[in-house]
Amino acid sequence: MSVALFTLGGTISVAGGRRLTGADLTGAVPGLSELGHAVEIQDIESVPSGNLSMAKVLDVVDAASKAVADGASGVVVTQGTDTLEETAFLVDQVWPHSQPFVLTGAMRNPTLAGPDGPANLLAAARVACSPAARDLGALVVFKEEIHAARWVRKTHSTSTATFASPNAGPIGHVVEDRVRVLTRPLRLDGVHVRADLDANRVALYTVTLDDDGVLLQGLAETHQGLVVAAFGVGHVPAALAPVLGELAAVMPVVLTSRTGGGSVLRHTYKSVGSESDLLQRGLIDGGFLDPYKARVLLRLLLATDDDISAAFAQYQ
Repeated sequence: MSVALFTLGGTISVAGGRRLTGADLTGAVPGLSELGHAVEIQDIESVPSGNLSMAKVLDVVDAASKAVADGASGVVVTQGTDTLEETAFLVDQVWPHSQPFVLTGAMRNPTLAGPDGPANLLAAARVACSPAARDLGALVVFKEEIHAARWVRKTHSTSTATFASPNAGPIGHVVEDRVRVLTRPLRLDGVHVRADLDANRVALYTVTLDDDGVLLQGLAETHQGLVVAAFGVGHVPAALAPVLGELAAVMPVVLTSRTGGGSVLRHTYKSVGSESDLLQRGLIDGGFLDPYKARVLLRLLLATDDDISAAFAQYQ
């Protein structure tokens, strides 16, 4: 049995001016050779995670599916942390297998004191080959914590404890050499992408104080969908409500919260610009999804014939 390792770059693979290969990474991990599973390495590319694309990630998913078909017991992807929460959620939507798909990286590169990459990679590999992690979809493993892709967030710009799941907490831990899954969230319906993602542009708009919506002018001519990161439980200034309603009449507009935790509400507040007013104007309830994950899901859904409202209802 083996673990398929795909490398995409990021801090974990930056050593001064040198880019580390998968062989370099695994060679620096004490205990990896005692894992009991061979690590099959595929170096895809080495770029900052801000330069990744959804299409590139889907290509990696295809390659990972082939590795599983060839007998891999699980998959590990190393990448930069800046977009890891988005790529993990993307993978979770399209990964059809019971084998774990684990994403990890590092906050400290190998030239710094206390680099966290080797420990994260070892923990990720342990999770990838653990029967306990099967049927959980895509996972993020950092600092021996196991996070479900649908909840995980990058919450700090520099801390090695940056990854957290504000609405649920980690679903498990790696303790010594044991993978201990404490709770098993049900896998939700995924998305079967059948079209070119490049044909579907989704904007993310963060609402701010005294917002008049002028930046949304002409959006319907350039984009096919919109995610709104609203105040609190799903509120916007009253002047912005009719603008969003007009957009919702011609494209899917998803309502989320900019807070980073909790859900938008449905019927607690009634004023113009409140969550109930916006939903009555045709906006789609994003539930517990943060704006970044909502954008990933909406862009995927626009490339399918799936019911967009039904897909988002799973997160309410």
